[in-house]
Amino acid sequence: MIRIALVGDYRADVPAHQAIPQALQLAAQSLDLPVDAQWLATVSLTATEQLACFDGIWCVPASPYRNMEGALLAIRHARERNLPFLGTCGGFQHAVIEYARNALGWADAEHAETAPDAARAVLSPLACSLVEVKDKVALSPGSRLARIYEQAVIEEGYRCRYGINPAFAAELASGPLRSAAHDQNGEIRALELDNHPFFIATLFQPERQALQGTCPPLAAAFVAACCQNQMQPRKTL
Repeated sequence: MIRIALVGDYRADVPAHQAIPQALQLAAQSLDLPVDAQWLATVSLTATEQLACFDGIWCVPASPYRNMEGALLAIRHARERNLPFLGTCGGFQHAVIEYARNALGWADAEHAETAPDAARAVLSPLACSLVEVKDKVALSPGSRLARIYEQAVIEEGYRCRYGINPAFAAELASGPLRSAAHDQNGEIRALELDNHPFFIATLFQPERQALQGTCPPLAAAFVAACCQNQMQPRKTL
């Protein structure tokens, strides 16, 4: 059984939260793999030992989270332990914060949604809100994301008001964390981490395809990566 942690604060009225279990089930069926997904509320996440039994982590939409530190703990665990990670929407935003704080050493990195006066708000309001909007996304040539979709341009849905602050975008994506997709204006819409088995974060919500009965390619790739991880020797925490 492949065990996946869904890190976030579940709400039945959030379309993405309805879609993610369906996306994982469709992925499991397409790959003929057994998958068990467990929701982990951010307020309950206080130690990495709570994540030891999982083969992958999906940090889900609908932020601000009740406990940002719980989400950041899970993301850092996935990044440093080479555990397959997928972050969508709010998961993308918090992957940026975690990387900025713990990989780049920007201890003051913040999210403008929760710290609007922060000097280093690495997430800031989008010039145009992307709430219930579909838009074209260009995938970076040679990226893992481009290989997964097998297309140069895709169309995906959003429900967000915040993205990477342009003032910090170049420095954030100049090292191992790289832009994997951008919109028609050149704004970063997905990131992936070099030298990691699977670490992808998207501002868009690919899981929504499952609400129409379609298996999202990114969900299938994530489940496949979790299966590969399961076959590796467990690391001691």
